[in-house]
Parts: sequence; C-alpha cells; structure tokens
Amino acid sequence: MPESPAWQLFRSEGIRIGTASWTDKTLLEPGLFYPEGMKTPAERLVFYAEHFPIVEVDSTYYGLPSERNAELWVERTPDDFVFNVKAFALLTQHPTKASALPKDVRELIPEDVREKGRFYPRDLSAEVLEECWTRFLSSLRPLRGASKLGALLFQFPEWFPPSRANRDYVVQCGDRVAAALPGVACAVEFRSEGWMRDEQRQQRTLEMLEEHGLPYVCVDMPQGFRTSIPPVAAATAPLAVVRFHGRRTDTWGKRNVSVLEKFGYDYSKDELSEWQPRIAELATAAREVHVLMNNCYRDYAVRSAHTMSQLSLDLARR
Repeated sequence: MPESPAWQLFRSEGIRIGTASWTDKTLLEPGLFYPEGMKTPAERLVFYAEHFPIVEVDSTYYGLPSERNAELWVERTPDDFVFNVKAFALLTQHPTKASALPKDVRELIPEDVREKGRFYPRDLSAEVLEECWTRFLSSLRPLRGASKLGALLFQFPEWFPPSRANRDYVVQCGDRVAAALPGVACAVEFRSEGWMRDEQRQQRTLEMLEEHGLPYVCVDMPQGFRTSIPPVAAATAPLAVVRFHGRRTDTWGKRNVSVLEKFGYDYSKDELSEWQPRIAELATAAREVHVLMNNCYRDYAVRSAHTMSQLSLDLARR
C-alpha cells in the first residue's frame, strides 16, 4: 500500500494531520471509512494509523482513562504515531458526571454532592481533585514511555475568562504536566473570547503562553459568538497545534444541541486552502505542527484531513 499523503507530509515537513476521533459512531458505518467486516476497536485503530500519523483522544474528557488502554494504543500503532489526549473535564473547569469517576473516588465525595448528577470542580474537595490529576496523568505514562504522547489538550470553557487567577491556573496545569510527563506539551485552547478579543489581548495571552512554553491552540470555528476565538495562527512553543471545529453558525451558539449538530460541518477545499499559508508559517516557527479535524460527523473529518494533507503536500512540493 502506498504511503498516504498525511504520512508523506509528516515525514517531509513535520506536519501531522489527523482527526479528533477514530471511534465516532457515525464514522463506523461499514464502508464509509473502515472496510466492510472491520468491527473491533483494535482493527479500526490499526487501519486509521495507516492513513494518518496522529489522532486526538476525546474519550478522556468524559472519563478518566486507564493505563491498560494506553498500553493497547501503543501496541496497535506504528512507532512514530502519536496521540493527543484531551484533559479530563474537571481539570479544565468543566462539570462531569459522578459515573465518570472510579467507584473509590466517588466514595470520597459527600452524598449530597453525588446526588446532583453532575458537579463542578468547586463542588469537590482538594483531595478528590488531586486524585483526578494523579490518575489522569499516571494513566498516560505508557504513551509517554513509547514516545507516542504528542500533547495534552486543555480546552477551557467560555466561563473561564482572562484573570490573574485563571492565568495562574493555566500555568499550574503546564507545571503539573511537565512534572508528571516530562517533555509532553500542555496545549491550551480557550473558548472565552476575552483572551483573544483584540490585538492587545492577543499579545498578552500569547506572551503568557510563550513565557511558560505552552502551545497556543489555533482554531477554525464559527465567528460572532462569545465562545468565538479568531483564526489567529501563532506558535508559542516548539509544538504548534491547530484544531478545526467547522463553521456551522446555525447551531454553534445554541444550548442543548448534540455534538453532531454542533460540529457536523463538511469543509470545502477552498475553506481548507485558507489555512495553507498559516500552517506553512507555523511549520517554520515550530519544530512540529499538529492539525486536528474536529468536524466529526460521518466521514467529514477524515475527508477534511485527507484534503488538507494533499493541499499541504502540494504546497510543500512547489
């Protein structure tokens, strides 16, 4: 089998392009991306890794991962394949359900808090939060030991605006990752427009991240919402990261819409081409660039990743 455009691009330019999931339910329709008869997670990951040199793990946001899963991911992928892993919800100030925590950790939470159904970090003791940090980071050691842990993605919510306390927390997240998993990047994505509202705020935010060696996550997303971050391409660390969330404005600002309704967007070739000079610029400023397609509905993301890989490869060969 000839090497895919995404793998060719990585080997020649240090740009890894992939998707934000390889297990999305709508992608598993037989023959859509995975061949007929391919039914197990192990087979799918092996097949995915033949096409792309990187994938983002989204399930770790919804529940603490297991070390065994990390070991299996190592076994099923090529030596130079990497995983970017999304931080567990509580670690980025998002709420989570009690069922997302192991039984022994749930038992540390007062009954009245457990009965809420879901809770925020502010509802929990320092002991519980510390245990979540410990388990999340320790579970990823097999990936780090195999040099297959590209970055941890810390996506902060719209209710996490720029402030001294929040800047300090971002830095603390980076320090925790560096201490537990040396050499692994702590990539930071914001959803509160205050961090990047104008040139002055952009400069302050990017300088903070650069000072602490934290990659800024560049984004392509719908504009005009309080969660909208402008499509600024900036490298604040040796690793640069870009995530594509689609441009679906009809559902982006609405509450209680499904993930598929929010991110189900089929990028055109022209829309992806807009990012070609930006990605090329990032590749000159950083040692490696990770580009992840988060428009995960059916095969939208894998097609976008393939198109972006071919566009970038063609540009590099000119």
